[in-house]
Amino acid sequence: MTTLAADLVTATMPAPAAPAAKRARALPRDRIVGQPSFVLHSYPYKETSLIVDMFTREFGRVGLVAKGAKRPHSKLRGVLQTFQPLSSSWSGRAELRTLIDAEWVGGMLPLERTALLCGFYLNELLVKLIARDDPHPVLFDQYVATLNQLAHNEPAHIVLRRFERALLKETGVAADLSRCAGARAPVEPGVLYVVDPERGPRVARASDQWPAVDGQTLLDMERDDYADPLTQMQSKQLMRFLLAHQLGGAPLNTRQILIDLLQL
Repeated sequence: MTTLAADLVTATMPAPAAPAAKRARALPRDRIVGQPSFVLHSYPYKETSLIVDMFTREFGRVGLVAKGAKRPHSKLRGVLQTFQPLSSSWSGRAELRTLIDAEWVGGMLPLERTALLCGFYLNELLVKLIARDDPHPVLFDQYVATLNQLAHNEPAHIVLRRFERALLKETGVAADLSRCAGARAPVEPGVLYVVDPERGPRVARASDQWPAVDGQTLLDMERDDYADPLTQMQSKQLMRFLLAHQLGGAPLNTRQILIDLLQL
């Protein structure tokens, strides 16, 4: 990825975080030690500190103050990078806790070029759609798997659809795509459907403004199977529509960059 693209992404979205091998344990005085985590986003706080949005396996998205992290000789200065698996420790009860320590765990390839842009897209989704202090261990594992798939150059358009679907499932807003809303009739291949973001699939009507997709696409998505080119194309349109609804119209800056550069 060019320097210009990297700067643009960094300016428009949050930064990701990384997994850790040690299991976190709760200690007295609200202290958490050795929590698998990834940086989603960070920004300056006062003269020498950072506020870090961290995605953790057992505590979800947490806000941490990294005191002195911008100082030249701070241990945290080179550690709090996106897409790097970390083992993090913090203390406190307030909305913003105090980061005590963060150690790089390793074991993951770095993201480059297109994969790096996709990684920033994942981070922006998590920051905008996951509430703080809401644990999502299954989604955390999916995030780690997705980063690994991107780093190994697996097809981004398939990897992203799987993560988007997992995100909506974990946040409780993904309907069963194999059954119609209401009557629960099975979705059938060869029939066109629309997906009501609040209820689920129904047979498409001529007056519908929502994206219509073949029943086979919905069945493939429910099975997490994106091998069919038509499923790839229609699932992209459908997920864009469903995510826009959950975001309440708020733009995804990295999504627009990906559309402009890569048509993903």
